[in-house]
Amino acid sequence: MPPIPLRRPPLSPHRRAWLRQGLHGAAALALAGLAPPGPFSGLSLAGAATPGGPRLVLVILRGGLDGLAAVPAPGDPAFADARGALGRFAQAPLPLDSTFALHPALAGLHRLYGQGELLVVHATGLPYRERSHFDAQQLLESGGERPFALDTGWLGRALAGTAAKGMAFQSALPLALRGHAEVDSWAPSRRPAPDADLVDRLARLYANDPTLAAALGRARALHGDAALPAALAMGASAGPAGGASSPAAVGLAHQAAGFLAQPSGPQVAVLELGGWDSHANQAGDPGPLSNNLRLLDAMLGALRDGLVAPAAGDAWARTVVLVVTEFGRTVAPNGTQGSDHGSGGAALLLGGAVNGGRVLADWPGLAPAQRFEGRDLRITTDLRAVFKTLLLQQLQVPAARVAQVVLPGSAALPTLPLLRA
Repeated sequence: MPPIPLRRPPLSPHRRAWLRQGLHGAAALALAGLAPPGPFSGLSLAGAATPGGPRLVLVILRGGLDGLAAVPAPGDPAFADARGALGRFAQAPLPLDSTFALHPALAGLHRLYGQGELLVVHATGLPYRERSHFDAQQLLESGGERPFALDTGWLGRALAGTAAKGMAFQSALPLALRGHAEVDSWAPSRRPAPDADLVDRLARLYANDPTLAAALGRARALHGDAALPAALAMGASAGPAGGASSPAAVGLAHQAAGFLAQPSGPQVAVLELGGWDSHANQAGDPGPLSNNLRLLDAMLGALRDGLVAPAAGDAWARTVVLVVTEFGRTVAPNGTQGSDHGSGGAALLLGGAVNGGRVLADWPGLAPAQRFEGRDLRITTDLRAVFKTLLLQQLQVPAARVAQVVLPGSAALPTLPLLRA
């Protein structure tokens, strides 16, 4: 009996799109260890962004940043009693106004606040209260009203159907950017550069597939002779919860600025930093939380430095950096001098386009009766209102598209005074 030939069942359109997106990322990452050229000459990324257009950078802090640690409220009469050991700092917090301050590890951000380039949105969070990292992060990136209602990202949907570019500075494409076929990812690697023969064989393999051929072409365009900075050469090793470690995170942020500053660079970028799940010894300095805050401060400083450099032109003036986390943490300390998963927290916006030097908060108070379920900072500003404002005003996404496609269910959310006129 002759052997029965094996036939692969045809791929559904959805499965084909998913596979191509995954292979697109793989093609781009096949050359991820190669440094982009010093002046980024010949860079050919996805799409065709408006030269010199606005830039939006999303920085995701995975693990649940304690917003009351990063931006304490010592002017709240209940703060000291409510926070206990978590409200005592090795050095004095850096004052913002009569109510709020910054953690002493955030000295660089404090300078930006004084320059009008940092805005804090406090008592903010998502329409989700169950305190699961997985569900809350899915909601943070998808922009939905409930976890897993949407399987693409709010930034990806915002870019879909446009010529704008998106780029993730990590090895895997985050959910936030999914939904737009033409996005790229870039990250340094410890692996040696692929040899020319492998790249040529990949090119032949992908020759008859326009999607994969284009992805490989963009990956090859990222190659250059310039060496990576010393910090980047170490590679973006995985830290807690998938974030990049120091000093690689700082180098990666500076490298991201190099891409963003180019006239034809990405209009939207995503970076992330993990390790914010502070269940124990939260107030120690040095300690995991204070160390991570210093790393965040340095990372954001490197991003700004790269965007204000002479070669970057006015890139910083056109940029908004949004720093978010999936949820805040409990107001009172737990039994191990840390904090547990909570609700309300803080978001940070920085950039030359930000109307900063302010804390935007409908402050609910920290007394037990003022907290959500008696334990959490109450959410008074829906974080999706921040998303909505930036989509409308920074990325110029039409209002009907935002309400119906990008952030469904957001029509009633207000726009907020986040940006310069």
